[in-house]
Amino acid sequence: MKPEQISPGLWILLASLLLAQGTWIFRNARKRDQGKLAWFWGIWGMINFPTPLLVYLLVVVLPDYRRTRKGGKPPV
Repeated sequence: MKPEQISPGLWILLASLLLAQGTWIFRNARKRDQGKLAWFWGIWGMINFPTPLLVYLLVVVLPDYRRTRKGGKPPV
């Protein structure tokens, strides 16, 4: 399928999905004190779908979750 054949509604849906994913990842990374990496996660989340979300969940969220289950410091 060529880009010219895709309906405008599908383009809007895709743009909304990427914007929502990037925004959520950025805000969550800032909440978890990722510092300047929050920008990387957010921008990467706006470029691609769903790879950045899956990698973020595996690299950032899962280790925090495991740490809190073992009695460590909970994320903010």
